[in-house]
Amino acid sequence: MDRSQKEKAVADFKNIFNEAEAIIVAHYEGINADSINDLRSRTRNSNVTFKVTKNRLVKLAIDNTPYKGLSDLFSGPTAIAYSNDVVAAAKVTKGFSKDNDKLIIIGGALKEKILDLDGIKHLASLPSLSELQAKIIGLLSAPAQQLVSILSTPAKQVVTVTKSYEGAIENIPKEETKSKEDAPKEEAVKEEAPKEEVVKEEAPKEEAVKEDASKVETSENEAKEENK
Repeated sequence: MDRSQKEKAVADFKNIFNEAEAIIVAHYEGINADSINDLRSRTRNSNVTFKVTKNRLVKLAIDNTPYKGLSDLFSGPTAIAYSNDVVAAAKVTKGFSKDNDKLIIIGGALKEKILDLDGIKHLASLPSLSELQAKIIGLLSAPAQQLVSILSTPAKQVVTVTKSYEGAIENIPKEETKSKEDAPKEEAVKEEAPKEEVVKEEAPKEEAVKEDASKVETSENEAKEENK
C-alpha cells in the first residue's frame, strides 16, 4: 500500500467514525474466508457494514472523532461492524458470534458512549430500526382494518332497521283504514240515541192524556150526584 492509498484509507475510516451511529469492534482470528463472506452477507442484509481494519491506520483516523475512546481496542486481527441503526450492528455481530465462536466481540460504542460487553448484549436484544418500522406499520394498519369493520357493521344495522321500519309503516294504513271504516258505525249508533230520548220525551204526553181523562170522569161523577 503506497502513501496515497494509506491516506485514502485513513480518510475513509475517519468518515466512518464521524458518521456511524454505532460501531462494534471484534477479533476474527481463525475465521476462514467462507465464514467472513457469510458474515458480510448477513450484515449487508441488515444495513450493516463489516470491515477488516488496518490498526495503525485506524488509530490515525479515529483521533478527534466521536469514537476516539475505542482506540485501544485496535490490536491484533480486528474488524468493525458499523451502521446508522444503533441496534443492527450489535444484533448481527452478536447473532453471528453465537454460530461461530471465532468471532469475539471486544467492545463497541454509540458515538461517545462506550459500551461494555453487557451493554452490547443488551443492545443486541432490542428490536432493530427495520423491526420497529414493521411493528409501527402493523400498529397503524390494524386499527384501520378495525375502523373499516366498525364503520361497516353499523351500516348493515342501519339498513336492517330501516327495512323493518319501512315494513312497520306499510302495516299502519291498513289498521287506520279499518279504524276509519268502523268509525261511522259508532257515529251511527250515537245518532240513533236521540230517538230513544224522543220516545222518552213523548212519555209525558201519554201521562197528560191519562190525567185529562181522569178529570173528565171526576166531573161526570159530580154532575150525576148533583142531578140526584
